Amino acid sequence: MLASVLSILIMGFFAAQLTHRLDIAPSIGIILVGIILSPQIRKVFTQFEPFIALPHLIKWLPISFVVGIFAGTASAILLASLEWATDWRESHRWIIALLPLGGFLSGWIYHQFGRTVEAGNNLLLEEIHKPKDIIPFRMAPLVLLGTDLTHLFGGSAGREGTALQMGASLADQLTKIFHFQGANRRILLTAGISGGFASVFGTPLAGTVFGLEVLAIGKIHYDALFPALIAAIVGNQVTLLLGLHHTAYRHAPSIPILTIWGLISAIIAGVIFGIVARFFARVTHQISHFFKAKISYPPIRPLIGGALIAIIVGLTGTTKYIGLGIPTIVDSFYTQLPPWDFAAKLGLTALTLGAGFKGGEVTPLFFIGATLGNALSFILGLPAPLLAGMGFVGVFAGAANTPLASTLMGIELFGLESGVFISIACVVSYLFSGHSGIYSSQRIGLSKYSAVYLEEGVSLANYRRPNMDLPNDSEQEESNSQK
Repeated sequence: MLASVLSILIMGFFAAQLTHRLDIAPSIGIILVGIILSPQIRKVFTQFEPFIALPHLIKWLPISFVVGIFAGTASAILLASLEWATDWRESHRWIIALLPLGGFLSGWIYHQFGRTVEAGNNLLLEEIHKPKDIIPFRMAPLVLLGTDLTHLFGGSAGREGTALQMGASLADQLTKIFHFQGANRRILLTAGISGGFASVFGTPLAGTVFGLEVLAIGKIHYDALFPALIAAIVGNQVTLLLGLHHTAYRHAPSIPILTIWGLISAIIAGVIFGIVARFFARVTHQISHFFKAKISYPPIRPLIGGALIAIIVGLTGTTKYIGLGIPTIVDSFYTQLPPWDFAAKLGLTALTLGAGFKGGEVTPLFFIGATLGNALSFILGLPAPLLAGMGFVGVFAGAANTPLASTLMGIELFGLESGVFISIACVVSYLFSGHSGIYSSQRIGLSKYSAVYLEEGVSLANYRRPNMDLPNDSEQEESNSQK
């Protein structure tokens, strides 16, 4: 309905312009509009695909613009609040001792008011794949509050999960107005995810593709490409207009020529990034399963997890591995860091998220990848800043199963000159992380490996390792032809 009305208005506008330019009576313009809108003429025009594309563009341009405003505003609030929480915690480190209390408070709030939205990013993916109900508006303020509490008291978490949930939940409120169903609602939620990702990291191209790519491994719905792009661009611009700025990372001062050894080194790095990404996802899920199996009352889980984290921080005497860890990420591009930094961050983040604290996984994955890449410069013949950038996005690519979005993010953040090395790291990491990931509701659209058959539509939570008695190529081709 909206598309039809907008199409009529635009056609009327062009008809009016035509009558004005040709100096003919307005009545002629009305006749022209009548001809265009007549069923017979419209039937002819619908055979012309650009005529079909026009209503799609007219329909989604204003909607995506609004979604971008929602996402960008929400991300600006998130970034400002996290900056305040981080600064306050670092100035009053005694508050880390109260992390168990903060965990209990966050868990209690969700237990009382947020049970329907507790699944977070997985709820978004489930609603896209199997729509049931409109995502409640309260998801946005609840996840914002929960994330702020995590960072204020000293948990190790990120921010992307919060941005995605706020962007998508706010976007889904438009469903009440437009009564979207099926593909339209999927596109709307995808735009919300893209807008949230782009605005929180300052990467509109990566945000666009991330919203499309994260839904299912090996399968992308391109009908959401235009709305996702507009929401990502607008969301990022809104965040910038509100005065929030994103971290600027160092570009590698010199990019080596891609020799055979350089190619092999990049592939080796990608293999390691993928294995670490797989390990992170599995450890986080296993810790979560353990807490849920052993502790029935949800608020107690982050209380106990918070106590363990506070003890670890107290024993190590450093806050380097909690919060977002942006200073250490930046340092990984400038100086040689201890080779165990990535493991320490991995463990504390898995414990934080597995115990039920709110936040995201992606910024900690940036930390893990950048410091791991920094450590690999000891053994691989590539510069530390380049390897840090490759790891930054490479581990994320493997953990989220988003190699294209991760490659674009690397180019946006570290420059086009690093693009070849970054793409190798992301693609190889994606392959070696297997069919696992940080989002358990992510679907399998197509197997990562041509010789392994997997049932389409199975979520990662229900995925089981396939029988490795692999078919030969002729059997595979025959099966594909039957499909």
